[in-house]
Amino acid sequence: RTFRPWRRARSCAILDAMSRRRLLAIAAVVVVLAAACGDAAPPAATTSTTLQAPSTTVAAPTTEAPPPETTAIIAEPVGPGPGGAVVIGDDQVPPTLNPYAPGGDNFIVSIVGQALHTGVWDVDAATLERIPEVVVALPSVANGGLVVNDDGTMTVRYAIRDEAQWADGAPISGDDFAFTAETLLAAHAAEAQRERFEPYGLIDAASIEAGPKTFSLTMAQPSLAHEELFRWLIPHHQVEGTDVMADWDAVPWVSGGPFVFDTWERGDAALGPAGDISLVHNENYWKTDETGTPLPYLDEVTFAFHPETEQLLRAFVTRELDVINPPPWPAEIERVLGTAAEQGAVVAIQNGSIWEHFNFQFGELNRNADSLNRHVEFRRAVAHALDRAAIAADLLSGYGSEMASYLDPYAPAVSGRAWERYPHDPYEARRLLAELCAELGRDCAANPPQVIFSTTQNAEARPRIADHVVAMLSAVGIEVELQMEDSQLYFGETLSRGDWDMGLWAWVGSPGWQPVVAVHDLFDPGAPPPEGSNYYRWGTPPASGTAETFRGGPEVDVTQGPSTVIDEHTARFAEVVDAMQTTIDETELAALVAEAESILADQVVIIPLYSRLVASAHWADELAGFEMNPSLAGHTWNIEKWYRTDR
Repeated sequence: RTFRPWRRARSCAILDAMSRRRLLAIAAVVVVLAAACGDAAPPAATTSTTLQAPSTTVAAPTTEAPPPETTAIIAEPVGPGPGGAVVIGDDQVPPTLNPYAPGGDNFIVSIVGQALHTGVWDVDAATLERIPEVVVALPSVANGGLVVNDDGTMTVRYAIRDEAQWADGAPISGDDFAFTAETLLAAHAAEAQRERFEPYGLIDAASIEAGPKTFSLTMAQPSLAHEELFRWLIPHHQVEGTDVMADWDAVPWVSGGPFVFDTWERGDAALGPAGDISLVHNENYWKTDETGTPLPYLDEVTFAFHPETEQLLRAFVTRELDVINPPPWPAEIERVLGTAAEQGAVVAIQNGSIWEHFNFQFGELNRNADSLNRHVEFRRAVAHALDRAAIAADLLSGYGSEMASYLDPYAPAVSGRAWERYPHDPYEARRLLAELCAELGRDCAANPPQVIFSTTQNAEARPRIADHVVAMLSAVGIEVELQMEDSQLYFGETLSRGDWDMGLWAWVGSPGWQPVVAVHDLFDPGAPPPEGSNYYRWGTPPASGTAETFRGGPEVDVTQGPSTVIDEHTARFAEVVDAMQTTIDETELAALVAEAESILADQVVIIPLYSRLVASAHWADELAGFEMNPSLAGHTWNIEKWYRTDR
């Protein structure tokens, strides 16, 4: 089977001790959207816990004397309307304001970019689904935006909103789409950024057709890669003739978003704040609110950078900052921001799109000579032995819950919550182990199953999870040996070679059908390293050669024989993954995703644990309209609707 390089899961991020805000703003592959089925309604896309100020009761005065006269006038908060300024704090300084330049895929570039740039889609905070931005509708088979041609190619059509325009009054047109496509197609041709702009490599340049408010192109094959196109548009009338990648770092091109660039004052992190970026109201912004009032409401937005977390939190507490997106450390947030919550701040902690999972190695290089991973009864016993709710409660400090699917954090609409079939049940775990031992003719009382559990030792969270794993598996008769590793080794040679027994790490998801489909490449039996991303070696054939380590380090030899598990389930999963790659109809895709999830859960290829937290804080007594978005769209996704209540 031919592996399609543009859909490599390597584009996704594996997270260790890295800060979430170091993530790529548009991590194209492995972590993304989804949700499901069942008799009960699925949970909300995210769970959110807000620090609330304690309620107080003031006793009525006992004196009958009238209250003293006062001339103080207490202003009531006002509703949506123009005026005012907001200061947004962040602990990372953007390396550039150009989303397509090197470093432009950094998360903070997207956070600032939401106020300046425009493109085909955004992400809704409530549903975590992509929604149209500058176009009338996102292309689909149902609306005629996606058409499979007789020659096997696929045409993609866009209808641009009539009212959409740039800040200088020029209409946003098909020429802007064409210029963006041609620019990034050329960038894809260069080796340095080829993988980043891989979807543009499928475009037939000769097929591009641009009209005043229409645009179409043809791709080499039916593909969901079209979803990754045109995240941000480049204005043809201004940028043509310049070096797109080099000339727009410090001063961005003309805005298509709610604000326009004013100044970027560089600071000195060693002396305190590391500078700020000032934006002002876009007088030609094309969006209005429900009443027809022009957006944005605010006159000015400033991004102030405080690289030290403590400094960032303190600046918020003293109201130097109106909004922050702090690191999601509940204890630290409660310590520093608890008082602010009593004084009018809303501090929200939500489930984010980075998901931790427990997993098994099925390759012949498994370091455990006594591994029983090849037996599904053993894997199901492990699933019942692990109290995922208790692990999540401990690691998330009570602010989140366990996952029932790897799709829950980023694609709740298609998640089948398939791991609900494995409630914590030590008795069932022991029964399954007893049946397996009898089948193998093994005296498990005298010779209990052995597990070698390994993960990274650098951060606090994973060693804590490891302690839970030891206690929970030991309780059902499985002996566990911990072999904790430095993250460089674990995400280097160990992961690439498949040199572990049971392990733990995280993937990061992103909204859209393309990321949902791409996450299944991680388990594709036809795609082991070095060319594929099935690091688990579930169902894989023999592989040979060398591969660079996951984080781009020195190459390691990944040569090994076939997987210890090759059966009808791995064969069917491979067929489903292949079908996903050429399916563009959303109804058909939903059915394929549901089947894939069901196979992975039934065969216990992985065990999803929990999604990491994201946090936000804003002074709700001064600012309204703020809505945290736990996806990679970030907290500035609807900045045009923020307004001051004290103006």
